[in-house]
Amino acid sequence: MARLGISFSGGPNASEIVACVKLAEELGYESAWVAEGHGGDQFAILSACATQTSRIILGTSITSAFVRSGPTIAMAAATVDEISQGRFILGIGSSHKIQVEPEHGIPYSKPLTRVRETVELVRELLREGIVHYQGETISIEKFEFWFEPHRRAMPIYLSAVFPKMTEVCGEIADGIILTRSTLETGAKVKAQLATGAARAGRDAGKITISSLLPVAVAESRAEALDNLRAGTAAYAGYFPRYNRLIADHGFVAEAAAIAEAWARGDQAAAVRAVSDELVDATGIAGTAGECRECIQAYRDSGIDLPILAPFSRGANAHTQFEAVIRACAPE
Repeated sequence: MARLGISFSGGPNASEIVACVKLAEELGYESAWVAEGHGGDQFAILSACATQTSRIILGTSITSAFVRSGPTIAMAAATVDEISQGRFILGIGSSHKIQVEPEHGIPYSKPLTRVRETVELVRELLREGIVHYQGETISIEKFEFWFEPHRRAMPIYLSAVFPKMTEVCGEIADGIILTRSTLETGAKVKAQLATGAARAGRDAGKITISSLLPVAVAESRAEALDNLRAGTAAYAGYFPRYNRLIADHGFVAEAAAIAEAWARGDQAAAVRAVSDELVDATGIAGTAGECRECIQAYRDSGIDLPILAPFSRGANAHTQFEAVIRACAPE
């Protein structure tokens, strides 16, 4: 069966996410992923999912190397891994300065180093059960597990947007989590992973390339494109990193117009600045059949694991997620 994941970053509540993940498992999805942000505690939600499923892989997409300490991440990951009986993937990323500092009151600096050191610390703590760590951004005098992990090693994926972090993935990660990829992204990322892997004497071909992909299923392609426009504007307007990403994808004028409109508080103008071409290039939009064709095109382009990322808010958000899960189920 073709590889496919589903992700959650807000919208459905915890119980609704569990129901969606159960449905995804029944329909043959390989994995389900929960983000860290404003949608509920990801590890608690994944633990609940683990108790209600038996096959589907569960992962974080991602947990922040700044917001949680390394030992806290390791304990939470080991807990979900035990409850799921080894079905857990730990996705780690740097998150965003615009979130980490104002929302959590935590200084944000040297994200590449912070992520690398977090991975080192987590792996050592899982392996040894105790860690003493002195790094450039992390200093842990001593932390010890008072329990036995289900696995002493688990897959660790890293989120990356630009080449430097992608090369770090090549050096130390089991997989990479991209976002808003185009059909050209897979080939570019493979080359960057190979550069990092070569530095560490690793085989880049063993690193799983996954990508979060915005998705909307509708009766017509035009309606689906419209459904993704607001989410695209929000990501490119609020997050400087994602604005730069869409500019790097070739949508320089759109990126500038969205940023300008967002900065002056005109979200409607930001949405209007999102072209059909931008939505089409960085996500999956259309009828159920068109969406399945697009998912396969991403696989063919070098994305090993497409991860669907529906965007819906409000009391009935879970119905939109369920509709996407059913419409795009692997065949």
